[in-house]
Amino acid sequence: MYSGPSSESNSGPNRAGFPVDVKPHAFDPTANPELFEGVLARRVAAFIIDVIIIAVPLLAAAIFIFVFGLVTFGLGWVLFWLLSPASVVWALFYYGITLGGAASATLGMRAMEIEMRTWYGAPAYFVLGAVHAIVYWISVSVLTPLILVVGFFNARKRLLHDFLVGTVIVNSAPRADSLRARAAAYGGFGL
Repeated sequence: MYSGPSSESNSGPNRAGFPVDVKPHAFDPTANPELFEGVLARRVAAFIIDVIIIAVPLLAAAIFIFVFGLVTFGLGWVLFWLLSPASVVWALFYYGITLGGAASATLGMRAMEIEMRTWYGAPAYFVLGAVHAIVYWISVSVLTPLILVVGFFNARKRLLHDFLVGTVIVNSAPRADSLRARAAAYGGFGL
C-alpha cells in the first residue's frame, strides 16, 4: 500500500538510489602554498625528462629494425609499421606503471620532486595514470598547447587535463617540508 512520500527527501546526492560520497579538495593552496610553489616549471622539466625516457627504447627499436632490414635485404623494414602502435603502448604502460606506483610520479616527476594525487588526496593508480596521459595528448593535439595556460589562472596550478581527470600535481612531501622550512626562516614564499 502506497502511503505517499517517505520521510526522506527526494533531492540531494542519494536521489538516484545509491550513495554518493562527495569529497572535499584535499589540497588548499592558501593554507599550504608550499605544495604548489614552482610546480608548473617543474612539470615542464619533468615532461622533457619523461619524453626522453620514452624515446630512448623506441629509438633503439628503430635502429634494430633498420639494421635487421639491412641484413634481410629490406624485408625487415616491414617491421617499421610496428613502431607507431608500440610507441603508444609503451607510453601508456610507462605512465600507468610510474604514476600508479608507490611514488605516484613518473621518473621525471621524481627527479623534479613532484607527484600526482587525486583532487581529494588519494595516490594515483595505473588506469588513472594512463588516462591522464591520453587526455593530455588529446587535449594538446586538439586544442593546441595554449591549454597549458590554464595553470596560470588557478591557485592549485592545475592544467586542463588535470581538471578533466580529477588530479592535482603537488610538490613531494620532502620538497614541501623544505619549502615550508625556508618560508619559516625567511618570512614567506616568493623570495
